[in-house]
Amino acid sequence: MLSAPSAATVRATLPVVGAAIGQITERFYARLFADRPELLRDLFNRGNQAAGTQKQALAGSVAAFAAHLLDHPDQRPDALLGRVAHKHASLGVAPEQYALVHEHLFAAIAEVLGEAVTPEVAAAWDEVYWLMANALIAVEKRLYQERGGAGTREWRVEERVEETADVATFRLRPVDGGPVAGFRAGQYVSVRVTLPDGARQTRQYSLSGAPDERVRQFSVKRVHGGATPDGEVSNRLHARVRPGDVLELSEPYGDLVLDAGTDTPLLLASAGIGVTPMIAMLADLAAGGHRGPVTVVHGDRSPADHALRADHESYAGKLPDASVHFFYERDAGPGHRTGLVDLDGVGVRPGTRAYLCGPLPFMRAVRTRLIGEGVAPADIHYEVFGPDLWLAQAAPVR
Repeated sequence: MLSAPSAATVRATLPVVGAAIGQITERFYARLFADRPELLRDLFNRGNQAAGTQKQALAGSVAAFAAHLLDHPDQRPDALLGRVAHKHASLGVAPEQYALVHEHLFAAIAEVLGEAVTPEVAAAWDEVYWLMANALIAVEKRLYQERGGAGTREWRVEERVEETADVATFRLRPVDGGPVAGFRAGQYVSVRVTLPDGARQTRQYSLSGAPDERVRQFSVKRVHGGATPDGEVSNRLHARVRPGDVLELSEPYGDLVLDAGTDTPLLLASAGIGVTPMIAMLADLAAGGHRGPVTVVHGDRSPADHALRADHESYAGKLPDASVHFFYERDAGPGHRTGLVDLDGVGVRPGTRAYLCGPLPFMRAVRTRLIGEGVAPADIHYEVFGPDLWLAQAAPVR
């Protein structure tokens, strides 16, 4: 709980801090990487840093946390904390790193806001930071304990499948031959790759196999940069990794997981490579004997671009009450619809719990439509690949 004096100060200064938070986070990262360049080389996503998306996500999470403390002083924003903590745990973030972040973040605040940062203002925002940091440390500690500790494990690629021209699936087993823990459908692993310049970059990929399999399966879309550089890790995996090669993987993490009774109506909506967690969810539903209606919606450029399409159809076909709706921008063919995803004619059952994964515009449009159809906002769950810019763009500035 934020103390009363600090709450008053944060409420009064949130508009100023919120308006400058982009500058603050930019200065923060500049200071942090000047002091600890190995963090950019071996921990932070260099692509997201170059594009500025990580700065936006950090700004959004801090602003959202502060606003929540003011609006709900007796409640912890568990959804926000859980999402961030799972990502941190997959990267192996340690408690002592929060002190390092604090040092450079507050120095950046002082540099950007200057004399506006009085001792009272600094103390109030210091309280906000440590409320958030200590809550994350506690959640991450629990996650590490559940998974037997932080860190990665070596896994050997047993099979590589070319799903489409730009998507490859990798199936791996642990090098040490030890047991493979299950995971919850919808979760991801961090994959660490050594790049030509020696950097050890990490990316998260949703597990696209059945949760009870003894292999880890994830599918990677090759990122073509266009106006920005191509994806470093995705292109490395596509160009270099073959059966017999060894990769470092974290344990599974992620808070977009199936949580519904066997009779609950479900809607699984995806677009593009957002299909990957949906495959694991459908596999889990089929194996668990889900009896309720399941509506499967997917949008892609064409059937040829639809990764894991056969699995998508096969797992849905094993459910007793499933409907499948595929939308393609071109070459849709019989039985499918041409154009972007449109829920007209799809039908949304009362009491539906929805899971979304894909580009932000797609998820915003589907979420808006679902709420209009009477689906409770609390029953709409989503996964963002990369920094959570949905949260960043929704963070209030008062």
